[in-house]
Amino acid sequence: MGVIGGGIVGTSVALAAARRGAEVVLLEAERELGLAASGTNSGILHTGFDSPPGALETRMILRSAQLRDPVLEALGVPVLRTGAQLGPRDDRERRAVEDLAANARANGVEACSRPDGSLFVPGESVTDPVAFTSALAAAAGRAGARVVSGARVTEVRDDRDALVLRHGEDHLRAAVVVNCAGLYADDVARAAGDSSFAIYPRKGEFFVFEPPDRGLLDVIHLPVPSAGTKGVLVFPTVDGKLVAGPTAVDQEDKQDWSVRSAARDEVLAKAKGLVPALEGARPIASYAGLRPAGRGVNYVIQRSRVQPRMVHAAAIRSTGLSAALGIAERVLELVAAAGVRLGEEQPLAAGPAPPPSMPWWRRSAAYREGRA
Repeated sequence: MGVIGGGIVGTSVALAAARRGAEVVLLEAERELGLAASGTNSGILHTGFDSPPGALETRMILRSAQLRDPVLEALGVPVLRTGAQLGPRDDRERRAVEDLAANARANGVEACSRPDGSLFVPGESVTDPVAFTSALAAAAGRAGARVVSGARVTEVRDDRDALVLRHGEDHLRAAVVVNCAGLYADDVARAAGDSSFAIYPRKGEFFVFEPPDRGLLDVIHLPVPSAGTKGVLVFPTVDGKLVAGPTAVDQEDKQDWSVRSAARDEVLAKAKGLVPALEGARPIASYAGLRPAGRGVNYVIQRSRVQPRMVHAAAIRSTGLSAALGIAERVLELVAAAGVRLGEEQPLAAGPAPPPSMPWWRRSAAYREGRA
């Protein structure tokens, strides 16, 4: 079984498959895992309190929330269990918060309404997304999977009872291939003759601060969402910083990871409304993430209708970090339907997360600038 893409979804799939006895090879295009969308998001592990009831994305987030804690504990992944709060500023926002409380109840997620009209969601937490991704890959390796970095897939060829993936001068033959290629999942699909979906990058820009008040590290500050966007939030990191963002800028260039000059003022204008202590604060770093958004589609988790030996896990937006374990479980159902025999799930082999070379929020920027 081949897995294309070494982000949070690809490593989750590789681990889940290896634990059920599949022979797994994961191919990652970059020289390290988690350098794209998975390593450049907020690191927030969402509960799904605000997700549309019944939607596939929601089901994957809720299922992941059930699976996640034993995995995080066994793999030594750092987590801040802060909870999140939303505070309305006017009648429209108060009604919106009431709707969110009802939505949380519909999804079975704990959310506490307070007398002042605010909402507290105790299950929201923060992790290091790179450490999480790396820990999943290491656990997959202990379960027998092979992870190959610097292996960009350039050709997908049907060869009787298998697909052949070309990466560089090498080839991988696999009975089933799982396409978890993020921003390039549509390219991988087209290489297999499937043009059923398209991916474009939605840029989210973030700014990192030294916390002006250590108490700000105790909770995730969420805005009351509007009809068009969830907005800018302010959240702590596992290494004691404070981050504000993201923006939401649709673009075409999948290689443009730059932070726009206008983004700082855009983010700070909204962030200080949530956290007034950020007034006048100067960021110590910034980074941008490119979310793999689908054109008219979201959470494409299905067997290819053109190439039945390929399973797509594509158009996974920023909630992928929160939904990955549930996505992997769903993908294995599709892999089994494609004819791969899977055994009983073996116990998760515990082990520490590989130590990071630098804070995750700095790592991606350094890599894009050629310094890492």
